This record gives sequence, structure tokens and C-alpha cells, in this order.
Amino acid sequence: MLGEDDVFDSVTWESPPAPQQSDYDHQPAPTSPATAGPGFRQSTDSSEGGPHDPKWEGYLVASVKDPVKELPETKDAYVSYLVSAETNLPIFSTPNPTARRRFQDFVFLRNHLVRDFPAVVVPPLPDKHRLEYITGDRFSPEFIERRRQDLNLFLQRIGRHPTLQRATLVRAFFESTEWHVIMHQHVAHPPGPEPTPGLLDSVSDTLLNAFSRVRKPDDRFLSLREGVDRFEDGLVTTERLYSRVRTRTSDLTSDYHDLAVAVQGLGFLESGITEPLNQFSNTLLEFSALLRHTTQTTTDPFLNHLHALLSYSHANRAVLKLRDQKQLDFEELSDYLSGVTAERDRLSAVISGHAGSTGLGLGAYLRERVDAMRGMDDDRARVQRMKKLDAKIKELQDAVTTAHETSDAFSDETLREQTIFQHAKEAEMKEALGDFADGQIEFYRAAMEEWERIIPIMQRIRVDV
Repeated sequence: MLGEDDVFDSVTWESPPAPQQSDYDHQPAPTSPATAGPGFRQSTDSSEGGPHDPKWEGYLVASVKDPVKELPETKDAYVSYLVSAETNLPIFSTPNPTARRRFQDFVFLRNHLVRDFPAVVVPPLPDKHRLEYITGDRFSPEFIERRRQDLNLFLQRIGRHPTLQRATLVRAFFESTEWHVIMHQHVAHPPGPEPTPGLLDSVSDTLLNAFSRVRKPDDRFLSLREGVDRFEDGLVTTERLYSRVRTRTSDLTSDYHDLAVAVQGLGFLESGITEPLNQFSNTLLEFSALLRHTTQTTTDPFLNHLHALLSYSHANRAVLKLRDQKQLDFEELSDYLSGVTAERDRLSAVISGHAGSTGLGLGAYLRERVDAMRGMDDDRARVQRMKKLDAKIKELQDAVTTAHETSDAFSDETLREQTIFQHAKEAEMKEALGDFADGQIEFYRAAMEEWERIIPIMQRIRVDV
């Protein structure tokens, strides 16, 4: 339909086998159908899969419902939502945690999950003011319902993630009755060691250029990035196509309504067939209403889900970009170490009096000229500088080792994350396309009933010529 064979090359539609009870410690699984699709491969068997395959410890099926306007008629009015879950994760104190949270609480949760888990694709939140679904003010029923759906999708994605579903902050978000205290404690005492200024922070900005490219790219991540590009291109193309379909369907809805009015007017003129024409007019109105209903309940949610998937893919792309930055840090530090080591070797050769070793770079030449004008002894200055360079080399060697370990660990974590994202993407695409297909089937079934009812009535009309 899209004219491109590879729009969704990176999506597969094979549903994994349902998890066995043993995976859930013999506890009954929730009745929600969401746990039956891809993205919930919650196996804890360490023998299956490879080192980059995710391992779940259980399930977390979340929902957002029952929006309530708090502090009405005041300038501090806001909307709270009931967040609830079904879970068998041991980190939770109850299998059915519930709490009321406002939008700012969701924002805090996401921002700190991004900070606490930099290698994880944390699902995005809807913008604070999304003009495309604002009808009236931010307390309008349309706006509140659309935001509720987006927040519900956000928590569902967290529940599908084997790392995020077990985060302490996520548990507190669902269970805590003193959420504001938890937020302050989390800000004051974040999990893990506090980041300390390292050598990278002291290196000039010209060294770590944000626009630099990785010189030795990993083929695995090049392939992943190409897959992300194809997936996003497919989403954009599909979104554009169905936006046009929606516009044309809206025009067709109006045309059928206008035709119904015209047929009804014709019935007043043709007194002998007024009743059949009125019934035909009613069928046209019913069909127009069906088109409008299908747009609101099938096409619009499908387009919204495509947009949400695109935002989710952007978050995944950001993690891939951060992995490249880790590798770039390692490469730049290695080059810096090589330069400092070469300078130290040059000074050592000059002091030793080796022939042909006095060639100076521009920076070293200017430095020695300044020392000469200050009346400093050349050899003594070189010895002092060598000592400083030896200390700098030791510091750089430690930094390079740390950067290499960090880059390798981040790469491994990113590969695991890509597998998790693939599962989640498959689940959402299967759900979105399934709902869209079900909506279209229901539309055509209802439309056939309407037209099959009116056709015999129209066939009985006899007009004398």
C-alpha cells in the first residue's frame, strides 16, 4: 500500500510462546490480554538466549484512569490520575498497587529514570502542551482523555521493560503515600555514586567536539542505526498517508451528509416515492455517521499511536547516539594520550642529546622561547616539564582505561536495550495494526448491513415514464 517493500523490514510479527507459570513463581498471571503479546517474554531462565537477551523477573501491567480535577476554581487547579498495576514482582509490597499522581509526577519519574539509567530507552512523555490535541483549555474533556491515553502508554512501556519495571522509583510511584517525600529524598540521595569531575571535564571543548564522528564505527551499531532509520521512515510515510486518508474521509463524510439532504428534498417533490427516498436519505446519514465514528475510534487512535511510536524511536536513537559519544570519548582520550606521550619522548630525546631530536612543534617552540626570555635554564625547564608530563601520562592512562571499560560496558548494555526495544516495538505495532484492522472490519460490516437493508427498498421503486 505504501509503495515501499522495506518500510517495516525491522518489524517481525511472530508472537512468542506464552510464559509458563514457573516463570512467575507459580503465581497466577493477570487476566489482562496485554501480557500475551510480544514484549512480555518474561523468562528468567539464564540458560536460554544469548548474553544480550533480556531477562524478566515477572510482570507489571500498568494502567492510568479516572482523571479528577483537583482544587477546582483556583489558580492552582490540576488534574490527578489514578495509576494502578497488577504485578508479581518481589520488589512490590502488594500485587495491586494504586496511587493518584499528577502530570508533574510523571515528568519527575521520567527525568530521573533517564538520569539513573542512561543506557536504557526510557519511554517519552507527551509534551506539556500538545497543540494537536488541545480542544479548548487544558481542562477540557478531550485534552484530559488524550493525555490519559498517552500517560497510560508511558506506564505500559515501563511495565514491559525488565529493568525499569524493577526500579525503586517506579515502585514508589505506584505505592508511596508520601510521594513528595520520596521525590526530595531521590534528588538529595540519588541511587549509585555521585558523578565526580574527571579528566574529561578538564579537557578543552576543542578536544571533545560534539560534531566529531566515531573513527572506528562498530558494524553492529551501524546496522542498528540503519534499522532505526528504516523504521522511522516507514512510520513517517504511513502517518503521512493515513493523514491524507483521514482528510479525504472527512470530506466524504460531508459529501454523504449533503447528498442525504438533497435526496430528502427530492422526496418532497416526488410524492409517489417520498417514503423510499426518505429511507434512502436516512441510510446516507447513517453511513456518514459511520464514517465519522470510524475516523474518531479507529483512524485517529492509529495516527496517535504512530506518532507515539515515532517519539519512542527517537528516544532509542538518543541512546545509540550516547553510545557513540562514549566511544568517541575513548578515541579522543587515546589521541590525547598519544600526543602527550610523543611530547614527553621528544623532551627526553632533547635532554639526552640525541641528534635529530630537536624538532619542535609550534606550541613547544613558543613555550621554549618564552622560557628563554624569562631566563630559565633550558635543560632544567625541560626536566620540570617532563615530570609534569609523566604525571599527566599516568592520569591519562587511567582515564583511557576507564573510558574503554565504560565504552565496552555501555555497548553491551545498548545491545541488550535494542533487543528489549525490538520486543516492545513488535508488541505496539501488532496491537496498533490489529486494532486498526478490527475497526475497519467493524465499519465495513455495519456499512454492508445498512446498504443491504436499503437496496431492496430502492429496487421496488417504479417510476412511470
